Amino acid sequence: MLQVLCLCLSLFSSDPVKVHSVCDVSQQFTFYMDGRFYRQYLKGQAVDARNWGSLSDPTHRAEGVNPLCGDNVTLMLKVLDGSISEIAVEGESCAICKASASMMTTSIKGKSVDLAERLAAEFRQMVTGQSEGIKKENLGRLKVFQGIKDLPSRIKCAVLPWHTLHAAVNSIDQVSTEGSDDPLS
Repeated sequence: MLQVLCLCLSLFSSDPVKVHSVCDVSQQFTFYMDGRFYRQYLKGQAVDARNWGSLSDPTHRAEGVNPLCGDNVTLMLKVLDGSISEIAVEGESCAICKASASMMTTSIKGKSVDLAERLAAEFRQMVTGQSEGIKKENLGRLKVFQGIKDLPSRIKCAVLPWHTLHAAVNSIDQVSTEGSDDPLS
């Protein structure tokens, strides 16, 4: 069944970013973009996640849950003078969520909270296919996730770390990808 879904997505996607393979048994995935495969890059981000662990004395903290996939992450930040000086993520998550969290932390560390929030909004727009009007160059390496829009069941996995970031900087202790907290509604 999964192979049929992969084939259908590959054949009927009108986006220049084609889904090459949805996932294998270990839930790894591959996107094809501009003639390059990103599987190894994303797998590396998930296996050797950056800023994964705990942070002593965070100024901001939030827990994010994606009950459909089983992702559960805790994001910790140290914000000094409006900038994110330190960031860490810990928890249990699928490879997509972990890769997204890893890349998010490296993208926003040292940046202002306002810039991090703008980047989170642009990332969410990109992965949901609502990318008109956003400057994709702002997203840099995060553009590797733009093919997620063709995998509706995986969008919330990629968005969860960003949704948790938004909660943390707005002093919300816990957030979910479901119900009234759903970041996509």
